[in-house]
Order: sequence, then structure tokens, then C-alpha cells
Amino acid sequence: MIYPIVKFGNPVLEKPAEPVTVFDAELKKLVEDMFESMYAARGVGLAAPQIGISKRLAVIDITSKEDPTARVVLANPEIIHTEGRLRQNEGCLSIPEFREPVTRARKVTIRAQDVHGKWFEKTGEELLARAFLHETDHLNGKLYISHISALKRDLIKRKIRKLVKAGEW
Repeated sequence: MIYPIVKFGNPVLEKPAEPVTVFDAELKKLVEDMFESMYAARGVGLAAPQIGISKRLAVIDITSKEDPTARVVLANPEIIHTEGRLRQNEGCLSIPEFREPVTRARKVTIRAQDVHGKWFEKTGEELLARAFLHETDHLNGKLYISHISALKRDLIKRKIRKLVKAGEW
């Protein structure tokens, strides 16, 4: 099932998500639906709050379906190590049509549970590191625009308010 992506302005995006506590067939189905929804939206990562579900759950595939072994499921992720800096344009499925340069760590190690509840650690560099940080931010109720200047953030929010008024958001 493809879920609609929740857009900026929805309160679910701005509050910390609830921990995943049950690892069952229902969770596996949700994970598959999240991958399907992410691919349909042409994203490389998707957090459960972005489909209106306040759970500490995210899926990532920086290969856009090209390498099935590259799929990552993160339940209850924690960033345990970061190093380096990298400034690149970043966007978000919940803030479509907007992209801004964001400085993030170049290399990130994350600790999370898989779809079965088993803990693991994984290190990613560049795009994967950025995806780890971006999706973990979502689970903490933060959006990438919190990492840009207040001036640029206000400009984006103003443009979104105009789109909302015009019925285009």
C-alpha cells in the first residue's frame, strides 16, 4: 500500500516519535509499505512520521531500488558516532520542491534494530550518512530546515503559507 506523504505543517512531523516495541507481521507489512511509498515518491529515505505514523521507524535505500541489498530498516535508531563535515543540497519528501545546502557529518555510525528487533550497527558515508541523520531527525521531530539559517527557513515557511492559502499545499 502506498501511503500519502505528510507535508510540512502537520504536527506529527514536529514531535518526537514513539519507540517501536512490537516486532511482528504488522511491522513487516508497514516496512514494506514504507519502501513502496518511498519509491513511489522517488525518495531515498522515509520516516514513519512522514506517513502520519508516530513510530521511531525509518527506511533507506540510496540506490533507488537498484540494489536490493542496500535497503536499510531502522527501528529505534541512535547516532553513536559522527566524523567530518560535508555541505550538500538537501531536500525532503515532506517539503517538496524546496532544497537547501545543509552541512552534516560525512561519516555516521548508527545503532538500530532491524525488522525482527535485532540490534545492529552500521556506518555510512556521504549520502548514506546524510540519510541516517535526516531520518533520525524526523524521528526526533526535526526537519532539515532546522539546520539552515533563520532567514532562509522563514523564507521557505512564507512560501509554504502562500501555497497553503492558494490550496496548492
